[in-house]
Amino acid sequence: MDPSGIFPTSYRSDRRIIRTRWQVLALVLFMALLLLAPYLVSGRIIAILNMMMISAVIAVGLQICTGYAGQINLGQAAFMGVGAYTASILASKTGLTFLLTIPLAGLSAALFGFLFGLTAARIKGFYLALTTIAAQFLFHFAVLNLPSTWMGGSNGITVPPAELFGLRFVGETAQFYMNFAVTAIMVAGAFGIVRSRFGRAFVAVRDDDVAAGIMGINVAATKANAFLIGAFYAGVGGALWAYLIRFVGVDQFTLFHSIFFVAMIIVGGMGSIVGALVGVFIIRIIQEIIATVGPNIADSVSFLGGDIVFAGMNVVLGGVIALFMILEPKGLMHRWNIMKSSYRIWPFPY
Repeated sequence: MDPSGIFPTSYRSDRRIIRTRWQVLALVLFMALLLLAPYLVSGRIIAILNMMMISAVIAVGLQICTGYAGQINLGQAAFMGVGAYTASILASKTGLTFLLTIPLAGLSAALFGFLFGLTAARIKGFYLALTTIAAQFLFHFAVLNLPSTWMGGSNGITVPPAELFGLRFVGETAQFYMNFAVTAIMVAGAFGIVRSRFGRAFVAVRDDDVAAGIMGINVAATKANAFLIGAFYAGVGGALWAYLIRFVGVDQFTLFHSIFFVAMIIVGGMGSIVGALVGVFIIRIIQEIIATVGPNIADSVSFLGGDIVFAGMNVVLGGVIALFMILEPKGLMHRWNIMKSSYRIWPFPY
């Protein structure tokens, strides 16, 4: 409120993530339901939820870099791979606990992403996209050509299970709670970042970097920081992936996976943390449906061959991206916000 207490001001309310008691109740119920999920659903559903939470961490980082800062990033899977290999090497060769390997994995990926973020100060658009694609090829080249005693080469690295005070996180349920804790921390941190002065600087650079520079914002540093934060999230997600799969190979972090993450924020809505989470849910559900139905179709129609699952997944994903870019370019969260606004002013048209 302003000093007179008459007119509401939006700045303080915009900084609040939860504004009403109903939202508090809904969040508490949602978190409680997730915590009880291992006792309510099958192991297959828990495995899917584990994949969704890891993807959520990576997609939220990409949302900060691309959705808020406006920096095109097609190398998120490479940053994820750097984090996964860092956690794997530290866990297998030094025996460090996951409380140290996960943050260190994020830091190593952040450093790698920061190097590519420096180029964003001079280039943008199509050329920036090509630069981030180069991160994918540089990552694959390094893994496959460095001595195999370092990063396993084409054979990959076996990862020991996460362990804390003698407690080993083995099995889908134990992994679920570890992933849940890390995801909750990272998502809460993302909300804090986008509501801070760094988040406002990201939005200013995204909307008009020239005007942002005139206002006193260090445009080059802001763009580099956007890649640093996005890569840090990808590195943390990569570490969680390594502990979940217990094996890391270079073929797990391809350009196709980067496109999957881009599709998640396009479907959910650019510039929205919740939109990234919604996009993760939808894209992962689509992938699970194709992975389940695809083999049955391949068996029924033999001439399609065994590659129908991989090909069908890419075709459907490309179609989903194209449809959203044409019909709903601002994503599902934009449509949801329009519906909420219409409900609040009903029956008036505006």
